Amino acid sequence: MTTIAEIKNTAASKMDQSIAAFKNNLQKIRTGRANPALLDTVHVEYYGSMVPLSQVANVALLDARTISVQPWEKGMGAKIEKAIRESELGLNPASMGDLIRVPMPPMSEERRKEMTKLARHEGENAKVAVRNLRREANEALKRLVKDKLISEDEQKRAEAEVQKATDKHIAEIDALVATKEQEIMAV
Repeated sequence: MTTIAEIKNTAASKMDQSIAAFKNNLQKIRTGRANPALLDTVHVEYYGSMVPLSQVANVALLDARTISVQPWEKGMGAKIEKAIRESELGLNPASMGDLIRVPMPPMSEERRKEMTKLARHEGENAKVAVRNLRREANEALKRLVKDKLISEDEQKRAEAEVQKATDKHIAEIDALVATKEQEIMAV
């Protein structure tokens, strides 16, 4: 038998996970600044299988507008460069001996608008996920009432608390989107 506390805790922790996933997605949205997490989606062929770039090279910041990629093995430079160039990130890496420099191109006004729209879209998806978790929690509470395990008053109180958690998480998502929009427009 699940209790009210378990339902609320499960909903809150899943909402926290949704926000963590959303933050991760936001990191991948490009601003004018360089961010090593931008290359997390790039995969490189390594001995016949596709592996994340971070497993074959050291990815770090050279400066605010340049990411450095240092392959761990000699022959990997060209493959890494090709993988970055062919990714959908619009980046143009340049080799300098063993080091690959990935400069961040300045963002056009149109590109900024696209990135802002993408950030808002990701935010909307995160809000939908949080609202779905609220709905699941409320359905679980209704089942407890139906099975006569809790009273309707307890259900109403618990639903109000679930709603508070939902509101808190949605406000956090809105704040994250606003911050990301400022980052995109600032550079």
